Amino acid sequence: MTDADANVQVRQFHDTVDALEKAVANVVVGQSKVVDEVLICLFAGGHALLEGAPGLGKTLLVRTLARAMDLKFSRIQFTPDLMPGDIVGTNVVVEDERGRKRFELARGPIFGQLVLADEINRATPKTQSALLEAMAEHTVTIAGARHTLEEPFFVLATENPIEMEGTYPLPEAQLDRFLFKIIVPQPDEDTLVGIFDRTTGTQSAEVPQMVDAKRLLEMQRLVREVHVADPLTRYVARLMRASDPSLPTAAPSAKKLLRYGASVRGGQAMLLSAKVCALMDGRGHVSFADLQRVAGPSLRHRLITNFEAEADGVTTDQILARLLEEVPEVPASVSSMAS
Repeated sequence: MTDADANVQVRQFHDTVDALEKAVANVVVGQSKVVDEVLICLFAGGHALLEGAPGLGKTLLVRTLARAMDLKFSRIQFTPDLMPGDIVGTNVVVEDERGRKRFELARGPIFGQLVLADEINRATPKTQSALLEAMAEHTVTIAGARHTLEEPFFVLATENPIEMEGTYPLPEAQLDRFLFKIIVPQPDEDTLVGIFDRTTGTQSAEVPQMVDAKRLLEMQRLVREVHVADPLTRYVARLMRASDPSLPTAAPSAKKLLRYGASVRGGQAMLLSAKVCALMDGRGHVSFADLQRVAGPSLRHRLITNFEAEADGVTTDQILARLLEEVPEVPASVSSMAS
């Protein structure tokens, strides 16, 4: 690929994302940062977990994206009595016109392209775990037979804050499968007015199709081609190691406030999503600013606090902010040599 071709692809990527954001804004009022982070996650090829109180438009956002991207939409409403078979499907006995019986696969809602796992933490951990294979390998195993899911495949899960009654914490292994954990904030006064005006009137906004599955897969492949310089990759590696309190390289905040640090997937999430950020800004290379922009949604669900942090009410976002201050972009040894 020539430099001219690369520049054209970068510009097309930027223009497509810009058009998508405008299309979503026709339906979803405010929450521009949330929309931005969900799109970063999708173009990186990952799954997203959206946490926020009921009524903030999480489900509406996912439905709107499915229409704008022309993806096969599927919704799973998680409840305490939901069973794994209700998600993946099961083999059922059917009878043909000659009276002969045979097994036939009744596919569950996981056989979609954009799957909304609504209020995922309302279900038991056993049911939540039914998503693990699909999220990790894009396959489903039913009665010993493996079925490949249609690409592209995303899980966008919503959860209510853990403190709410009737919720179950997600297992760490499942949390780690989500590329991003996105916090959906309460809207400000102006946004609330806009929501009320749009939802209590007679007009309903239409969502134009901006991207199809083929184009989305092409954009995901382009993300993988974005260059990341060695100092940036090493910065991410140092940040991962600095978050692990069991290592001698741990940062002071990690030693004091964390039980476990970020996983390898945390570093992969930062680098992949930073590549998307670069393309969204019309660049073919990643910067330190891109990495810091995605550090929060990439790592907040991968840091496990200890008793001291929980007793003092310190959040993972606050710990992450300290980690970013404690881990320099350039190692001290390199900066001293340069001076």
